[in-house]
Amino acid sequence: MQSILIQIRSRLKEILVLMVQQLMMLFPIKKNKLFFYSYYGAQYGCNPKYITEYIRKHYPEDHFRLVWAFHQPDEKPNLPGVKKVKTMSLSYFYELCTSKVIITNFRTTNLFRKRKGQYYIQTWHSSIRLKKSEKDTEASLPTKYVKMAVEDSEKCDLLLSGSQFSSELYKRAFWYDGEIFEHGTPRNDLLVCHDLTERQRILKKLDLSEKDKVLLFAPTFRNHHKVDIYDLDYRLILKTLNEISSANWNILVRLHPHLYNEGAHLAMPEKVTDVSKYDDTQELLSIADILITDYSSLMFDYSLTRRPCFLHTPDLKEYLEKERGLYFQICDLPFPHALNNEQLIKQMQEFDDGIFQQKLEQFMKETGSYEKGEASYNLVKKIESICYPASNLQTNQSKPIQIQ
Repeated sequence: MQSILIQIRSRLKEILVLMVQQLMMLFPIKKNKLFFYSYYGAQYGCNPKYITEYIRKHYPEDHFRLVWAFHQPDEKPNLPGVKKVKTMSLSYFYELCTSKVIITNFRTTNLFRKRKGQYYIQTWHSSIRLKKSEKDTEASLPTKYVKMAVEDSEKCDLLLSGSQFSSELYKRAFWYDGEIFEHGTPRNDLLVCHDLTERQRILKKLDLSEKDKVLLFAPTFRNHHKVDIYDLDYRLILKTLNEISSANWNILVRLHPHLYNEGAHLAMPEKVTDVSKYDDTQELLSIADILITDYSSLMFDYSLTRRPCFLHTPDLKEYLEKERGLYFQICDLPFPHALNNEQLIKQMQEFDDGIFQQKLEQFMKETGSYEKGEASYNLVKKIESICYPASNLQTNQSKPIQIQ
């Protein structure tokens, strides 16, 4: 009986939402209005953030009308030139239905009805995938999700790709046959263009000194929700790093968004900080001198910095048996991988950067990386042509300069 009531409430909610959208569609589409949301409104981050920041930096405030949707807009930073709306509110539906371009990094649900004249950009949330996804793992996906994914791909006008590998994946497994924008991913511009001023700002935000060294531990999610698998020997890692480099090292731990509140269950000694609720993972990657992860595709983003990355995979056998399959064999990746803390320490002690760089370069050639630090520049030019198709507008947008 309870399940029936839940289904009825869900259906009534859907009908109400569709009625509200039909009403909002009576208002005209604003040709220069861009609507953004990231992870369904959970954060100000990923590719939608970096597109927004590029526009705010390079364009007059009235050139585009920028709208962001959040679950808790009052908890998000003040963004001059950006209107914030609460997801599923009347303002949310009005802005969504009257925007010319909709930009998100996740699948849209059946509650999004795309209007004629609107343009939907799907940025996705990785440049290269490690774990199999979408149609390549369809048998393990809920039927409801597959239906949603197929419908989302049909609505999509443009899909961003960070590599030739990803382009082929989208064609094969994303139920998508539209335009693929092969210019890299906006969130990775930060990692390609090494901006020292930006690094100083982020370190200050984290209450770290410019002289500090940072190791970021960013593991991915497991379906069993257990957190003991994430327990590194932090003290031994810090001791090893201090011996290798004679620097002041700090460890930042960022758990997957599904585990934001689980950091308290991990034993974190001094100089180890839980940053799981930090909105922007790319900022953390940009200031990290070393990354330790496991099966997260963040390893591919981080590889653009050319800095050392280690894989800690103590549950490799179990993960391969019970989780989604992988597109690459762990041993074929350019990153050293360890099955326990002892192996991890040994690999850090014996790390050879020359060999690592050679393997990394070969991997990038094989996957056909498009990441040149110019993704935002190229995409915003595309967006401008959509909003102002017959204009030859002069803006202060210039090609980004890579800062080494």
